[in-house]
Parts: sequence; C-alpha cells; structure tokens
Amino acid sequence: MSACTSRSEPSDAHESMELAKRLVELTEAGLPLVDDPWAWLAERLGTSIEVTLELLQRLQTEGAIRRIAAVPNHYRLGYRHNGMTVWDVDDAEITRLGPLIGSQAFVSHCYRRPRQPGWHYNLFAMVHGRSAEEIEAYRAEIRQLLGSACRAEEMLVSSRILKKTGLRVSSRR
Repeated sequence: MSACTSRSEPSDAHESMELAKRLVELTEAGLPLVDDPWAWLAERLGTSIEVTLELLQRLQTEGAIRRIAAVPNHYRLGYRHNGMTVWDVDDAEITRLGPLIGSQAFVSHCYRRPRQPGWHYNLFAMVHGRSAEEIEAYRAEIRQLLGSACRAEEMLVSSRILKKTGLRVSSRR
C-alpha cells in the first residue's frame, strides 16, 4: 500500500471490484436489522461509511443494483393469492404495452420473454392480491390495457412456495 492510499479507499480498479463483490455478498440477503447498517457494512468492508455509501451509489448508477429498499413479505401482509399471468401480445405492440403493464401497482414482476414452440406467450406479469377474486380483477385490468393487441392469456396460480429468495451471487453455498 502506498503512502498516498489508505485502507478506507480502494487504490485501483481491481481492489474496487473486489470491494464491490464483497459488498454485494454482504447485502444479498438484505441489510441487517441493526441501529446503523451503513456502519456495519463499512466495518466488514474495512472502509469508512462515506466510501461504503459512495460504492453503493456507484453500483446503483452503473445498474449493478437497482435500489436499496425494504422488501415486505407479502404473505404476512395478507396478500396470499398470486398468479403469473401470461399473455400473447402482438410483437409490434409489446414494446409499448410491456412497460404499461409493468407500471401497474398490483404487478410485482413483468417480463418480455421469447416465444417457445408450443408456448406462444411473450409477456409475463406476476400479480398479488388478498383473494382469488382480487387477482382476477387485476387480470381483467391487464386484459383491458392490452386491448386488441392481446390474442390469448392464461394465469398460472401458485400452489406452494418451494423456495423464495432474491438473487444470490455469493460463491459460498
């Protein structure tokens, strides 16, 4: 380490990348429920809180992380019904309609996917509600928004959670 660098500031691109990887590993399961999670992270990274927050901001700006937010357990909040709605949307309209569907408050995930042999659906939108009737109403809203660009639809309803986590990038399993 040169006299111009300190333990709290990465000295080169490789060290910065390693620090970013460690930060992601430390936060992939969520932030700890402690008084000061930023200090907790900084301590484990061997950096200052300022460097840690700058790194988080840079990762967000670069698109490596989307946001830092609370992720509520929708089941514990009473949203026990959900369904992956799948839609066969005119390819000429999906670029316009996909973001419209994804912006609905009741849609938690929305993806455009390539069509597959025997599976003609290209738009997927996960909806959550407090009752089966509520998610059916959301499905009707999506149907109305898609209008004549929608040729077919189905809803795949969950019967049991087998695993529920966010993305894990850590090599430790």
